[in-house]
Amino acid sequence: MKVPEVSLLAPAKDERDSLPKLFAEISEAMAGQHREWELLIVDDGSTDDSWQVITEHAALNPRIRGIRLRRNFGKAAALAAGVAELRGELMVTLDADLQDDPSEIPRLLAELDSGADLVSGHKAQRKDPLGKRLPSKVFNWFTGLITGLRLSDHNCGLKAARTEVYRRVPLYGELHRYIPALAHQLGYRVVERTVNHRPRQHGVSKYGLERYARGALDLLTVMALTRYGRRPAHLFGGLGMLAGTLGTLVLLYLTGVWLFTEESIGTRPLLTLGILLEIFGVQMISLGLLAELVLHRTGREHDVTVLVAEQTTRTANSDQHAS
Repeated sequence: MKVPEVSLLAPAKDERDSLPKLFAEISEAMAGQHREWELLIVDDGSTDDSWQVITEHAALNPRIRGIRLRRNFGKAAALAAGVAELRGELMVTLDADLQDDPSEIPRLLAELDSGADLVSGHKAQRKDPLGKRLPSKVFNWFTGLITGLRLSDHNCGLKAARTEVYRRVPLYGELHRYIPALAHQLGYRVVERTVNHRPRQHGVSKYGLERYARGALDLLTVMALTRYGRRPAHLFGGLGMLAGTLGTLVLLYLTGVWLFTEESIGTRPLLTLGILLEIFGVQMISLGLLAELVLHRTGREHDVTVLVAEQTTRTANSDQHAS
């Protein structure tokens, strides 16, 4: 098979019943694209016969490949393992549970052809229970507030992108939820398009309410990476200056009480608070300076190809004209 232009990547866990239909629908969606393509399924520690289904279809269709992880590592790890094996310049990610509609793939690829670097799907008519939809709305609103990228659906599994985008953004923990925000921070053009969402046909959801707690912690990581990744002293130093200022105000107030009144301040909890705020402030500022020193030593060889979108070169004719 020729080197594919488009690579489709689908993490799967216990999706034995969904995979045959997924293969058929993807083949149908890509039939009219006139592009070479491949489909890579990452078996994320399935305990059913998913791997057997993958190997059987891969033996029949050279476009289908599979990777089997040693155990269930999570979606971010599955995506990272898949991205490392992709060969296409363009890529599409979708969930293997058939809730993402493969017929939307041509529309997403058309957006990439129009100049977008990453196209994130928006499940406008989401076929999930209310208990999943409401927390998701709160999550999307708060993520947009923190990251500055306002999307209606940050965590839609159906996305299309230039493969280099996925190779630039970090993929570990639960950071797959923030791929559009991380790509936006690197200067890539991110757009959102409404896609069809279908109810689950087989199996059960692999996520529970605990994913929102994990997602909240990872949102702090994203904020640090997107806003302060290259200037950590602003984050830690800012917290330190705030704490130090509050501590100074507290201690000045207590100094005035000690000088101009007969009241004792030695047993006041406010004195302890003021001292703790000053200590915390010094620690945060020191931590920020240490982080800057580490960054200076390890980050000087920053990959500038992340920053450069395109460049121009003079042609031979222009050189001759200049001479």
